Amino acid sequence: MKRILAITMLFASLAGLSTSAAATDWVLGIGSSHFNRNGATGGSILSAELHSDPFFTRGRFSLGFAGVATLHSSGDVFVGAGLSALYDFHSHWFLEGSVAPGYFAASRSANSLGSAFEIRSLLGLGHELDSGDRVSLAVTHKSNAGTSRRNPGVNSVLLRYRHRF
Repeated sequence: MKRILAITMLFASLAGLSTSAAATDWVLGIGSSHFNRNGATGGSILSAELHSDPFFTRGRFSLGFAGVATLHSSGDVFVGAGLSALYDFHSHWFLEGSVAPGYFAASRSANSLGSAFEIRSLLGLGHELDSGDRVSLAVTHKSNAGTSRRNPGVNSVLLRYRHRF
């Protein structure tokens, strides 16, 4: 039931993004996760994101909205929405970051992060290809930022592919 709710929330947030702001980027990621709690099961992770056109641009910096969904091989699911930033360096290199509060459904009690409310933060470095698509290596962290008595968190490393349309 929790997974169905999480998937429903994802589609609702992505639908809201696409109607409130023109979505221009799909971002797909694959990687590995590690829970900061004894007995928790980490492993592979898949990530899908939808990014809007920037609502703020200053020089090489841009800020927009993003919808996020991640699925851990252990069965854990996260969906959220928040802000995504890009800073373009010279020579096609870029720095990316995002913050997305959302809902985390643990597949088992050992993978619980302390509450259903979790915040996913991301920092990545990447390169723009000649096609305009981008690849990056990013680290993420999910935690409840101390809003719950328990706050073990989970960290991930992702290889990401961003396609503009």
